Amino acid sequence: MKKYALKLADDSVAILKKDDDKYQFFSENYKFYFDRKTGFFARWGKTQDDDGDPNLGLPEIADIEISTICNGINGVPCAFCYKANTGNGTYMNLETFKKVFHNLPPTITQIAFGIGDINANPDMWEIFNYCNDNGVVPNVTINGEGMEDYIADKLVEKCGAVAVSLYDKNKTYNAVKKLTDRGLKQTNIHFMLSEETIDRSYQLMEDYKNDPRLEKLNAIVFLSLKKKGRARSHFNQCSKDDFKKIINYAFDNNIPIGFDSCSYHKFADSIKGSDNESNLIQVAESCESSIYSSYINVDGKFFPCSFCEETEGWENGIDVVNTNNFLKDVWYNERTNKFRKNLISCSRKCPLYDI
Repeated sequence: MKKYALKLADDSVAILKKDDDKYQFFSENYKFYFDRKTGFFARWGKTQDDDGDPNLGLPEIADIEISTICNGINGVPCAFCYKANTGNGTYMNLETFKKVFHNLPPTITQIAFGIGDINANPDMWEIFNYCNDNGVVPNVTINGEGMEDYIADKLVEKCGAVAVSLYDKNKTYNAVKKLTDRGLKQTNIHFMLSEETIDRSYQLMEDYKNDPRLEKLNAIVFLSLKKKGRARSHFNQCSKDDFKKIINYAFDNNIPIGFDSCSYHKFADSIKGSDNESNLIQVAESCESSIYSSYINVDGKFFPCSFCEETEGWENGIDVVNTNNFLKDVWYNERTNKFRKNLISCSRKCPLYDI
């Protein structure tokens, strides 16, 4: 078992214990436990009934972009891509990824990889191997294009979870079936929820009930619209009332759902007063950007989250590749501290977008 001592924002010291299967993190006011094999994760504060002080958080999950190359489905880029990616892009090679990986603190339990086309990074499989060899679980979101059997085999072998974004219905559902048939329990569908896609969200839930390709799907994960990139045009926020109706429909029909942390406050409003409110809130997470998670783009630059790129104060990220001390130079950087303080002061509601 490996042991690490890490200094928190209040200068207290936390102890991290890691072996091949488990992470155990202890400090007086911030603790977490993660089981690599099952994916079980729990975080608490001084007691198990206490959520802990978000000011003391360290990065537990890293969201790393390893390619901006995406030709879209059938050669048509997605109309609501917040990255505005096209077939002309770049990728992070294995050597750059290794530098980023080893500069991250040992509290990183999982890495969520962002990629466009499944073949957009020739080093992707080696990157996933490197994560597994070094005790970190790789997860990835794909668009369903080009899902050959050998690709499904590799994804199931190397990843803890795979999300398939819903662009083309048949390609998405076929990709889900390939993954679940191979035993990947954490297979999800990502669905961008906006005023213009509400009808399609109900169709997706109906398909979950009736389409055998989705029989073993883990969950439908709703992602709230952020007006960035191509999503600035022609898409509008789903109202709180419509969001609540979707949540209630899912619960009434026993449809497994999840949502991004951006949607937490809408979800909390939707379940207010329900019999299960306290239990559901316990397993929901509001925005954790710069608190428990970090985003690193294809150039190895840190931002609190991927939607933060090119916003005021974050026109450029913080270099991770060449840092000597991630916590000092990046996590406790003046810009990061300012973002964190602002986020916590507004009850962890997004400070950048109307959600």
